[in-house]
Amino acid sequence: MNADLHLPDPGPTEEFLLEKPLDNAFRSTPTREAALLLAQEAPLASLLSVATELRAIGKGTTISYSKKVFIPLTTLCRDYCSYCTFRKDPGQPGSHFMSPDEVLALAEKGRSAGCKEALFSLGDQPERIFPDAREFLRQQGFTRTLDYVAAMSELVLDKIGLLPHANPGLMDRAFLERAKDSNASVGLMLETVSPRLMRDGLPHAKAPDKVPGLRLRTIEEAGKLNIAFTTGILIGIGETVEERIDSLFAIRALHEKYGHIQEVIIQNFRAKPEIPMAAHPDASMEEMLRTIALARIILGPHMNIQAPPNLSYADFPRLLEAGINDWGGISPVTRDFINPEAAWPQISTLRAETESRGFTLRERLALYPEFISREGFLSLHVRAKANLLADQQGYAV
Repeated sequence: MNADLHLPDPGPTEEFLLEKPLDNAFRSTPTREAALLLAQEAPLASLLSVATELRAIGKGTTISYSKKVFIPLTTLCRDYCSYCTFRKDPGQPGSHFMSPDEVLALAEKGRSAGCKEALFSLGDQPERIFPDAREFLRQQGFTRTLDYVAAMSELVLDKIGLLPHANPGLMDRAFLERAKDSNASVGLMLETVSPRLMRDGLPHAKAPDKVPGLRLRTIEEAGKLNIAFTTGILIGIGETVEERIDSLFAIRALHEKYGHIQEVIIQNFRAKPEIPMAAHPDASMEEMLRTIALARIILGPHMNIQAPPNLSYADFPRLLEAGINDWGGISPVTRDFINPEAAWPQISTLRAETESRGFTLRERLALYPEFISREGFLSLHVRAKANLLADQQGYAV
């Protein structure tokens, strides 16, 4: 966040915040207390007005997206989150570990369709509990899934020329150091800073990799290494409004310290018949709009804020009202394996809906334009590949 763009906090009263939120948002980023007040009491229309004005300051009228191929490296995972359909145990339908040949074939399919990004998504540390995972990795010459991710990232970068973005769950410093040699960026959803959601009967009760402190540590390690990072929060899984705000402030604090968070995703829970949370209500569109707007106000005009269009179905254009400036990764060749019931909109539809509202849709890379020009955020090897895919402004050619 560029603090130079904010004047000192004038110390507004609570009444001032509620009556003139737009004035206050321009003057300073809010304190936690001010943000909670806005979350609880400010009219939705006022929040949306603030958020869209802030986006205009920092992003103008450009809305971006990344054309990607989604590579589900393995569906095995040691976590049992109550809202997940992606993970599988060995022997279950859909249980799989992709071989190098499968990875290359899928990446090539993506390149042929014009993709620039290879998104590696997978379960977290399956070798910790599954002998099948350990045996597959042994056959490939590895002991850890993280090392296999790094190797597959290198393979795709060198053989296919796509820019990898690894999203493998918790990451240690050793992995991050290696990943920087082949990844344009990496990602880990914070989801929430609430340890309360790890209690029995709650969504993260059987998910040891969802300990908030461990996830924050991963994000911080990436900051220390100057790795452009994607993170975000998941709303509607039982967290409180206060916990949402605290999660956004945790992200803001890390970005203020290291300047490495390239985008923040606001993702909404969607119930599915086969999950333990099948009867849990979806996060509403109003909740999404309020949370996105608050994220824009808390994180400022220059943060890239994304919301997945496919999880809002036909209503996805409304997300623009709340201050997003990015639609995330859209694949012309692979489905959203995390939310298989929710098809991505066609890029032509995305363009038509975006431009009909006065915006310009531009394709970006796995690394946002402002990070491409920053020293220290790309290895020489990745920069050479990125230069082939980027125009002079840092967007995709």
